[in-house]
Amino acid sequence: MSKSINSEAIDDLSQQLMIREKVNGMALAVINGGKPEHIAAYGWRNLEQNLRLTTNTIMYGASLTKTTFAYMVLQLVEEGKLSLDESVPNLLPRPLPEYDAFSDLANDLRWRALTPRILLTHTTGLSNYRWFEKDQKLRFHSDPGSRYAYSGEGFHILQLILEQGLGLDVKKEMQARIFDRFGMKNTSMTWRTDFAKDFADGYGDDGSMEPHYQHRVVSTAGSMDTSISDQATMWAAIVRGEGLSPPLRAELIRPQIPIRSPHQFPTITTETTTLNDGIGLAAGLGLVTFMDTSGPAWFKGGHNDYTGNMVIGLENEKRCLVLLSNDVRVERIYPELAQMILGDTKMPWLWEYNYKWTHSFC
Repeated sequence: MSKSINSEAIDDLSQQLMIREKVNGMALAVINGGKPEHIAAYGWRNLEQNLRLTTNTIMYGASLTKTTFAYMVLQLVEEGKLSLDESVPNLLPRPLPEYDAFSDLANDLRWRALTPRILLTHTTGLSNYRWFEKDQKLRFHSDPGSRYAYSGEGFHILQLILEQGLGLDVKKEMQARIFDRFGMKNTSMTWRTDFAKDFADGYGDDGSMEPHYQHRVVSTAGSMDTSISDQATMWAAIVRGEGLSPPLRAELIRPQIPIRSPHQFPTITTETTTLNDGIGLAAGLGLVTFMDTSGPAWFKGGHNDYTGNMVIGLENEKRCLVLLSNDVRVERIYPELAQMILGDTKMPWLWEYNYKWTHSFC
């Protein structure tokens, strides 16, 4: 049975917390019983021009793109076009290091152990992006499949497999299999000219404004532009498992490998901890899973210096909270907001954000 929500209380608390932390804009959707029940937008898409944020404003999806892509990949698996456990050498017409973007791996044969499952579970052993390396070159920091370390590079390898190995246009596949299927009229993997009429610029921790970046090239690690209305529709469909058989939908959130890093970022660390063993923190496919008091739960964040997104799902209750913001300061208020809407959960906020909250919560 779905739990009732108090829309007025949600709106009141959201705006109070935004004022407290000087958050310029935020949008949210509450999914209850697998259906969107409350969708709202608060604040500004551009403070300097007094432009209000609306439920149809185009916002940067950031790394929520990764789960969206993973859901599409599982559709290909369903159709027998791809195997999660096939090795990369069998999925590409040429060795991976022969592609210019991955030539750095030529002298390390561990690339041959990569599989779509490893790529989707962030267990490649590669850094998040090569520009975080001192010499900006790709390298393995651990054996593929051995430990969790968040990596957008892995998603780019899987994108290469779909494009070069399967001959697919990833943009068109995402459009047809996800965005069109779920009626998402304001979502795309690249910038569209019609987005120019209503889009959100970003705000940093110091309040500085950053113009909305117009992605011209598809990145399965994070180029999706979207709106909170579209995200409500999409995550409700994912909660219900639309477009996948029950076994493949279960695979999305199945704990694939335990996560014992002390934090999500920075990604490459030799430190380990057992602090999250009690909630069974683990990698799913394009998201992170844990065991909540109500049963299986999962989440996915999306972040850069001017963006703070978060989705939290409670599986047994078919409840989900979707949070988008064009102001990174919003991450300070998400724990309180999530507690009010979802109740007490075991969401590992300190692992995800890796800093102490200005106002004590965790």
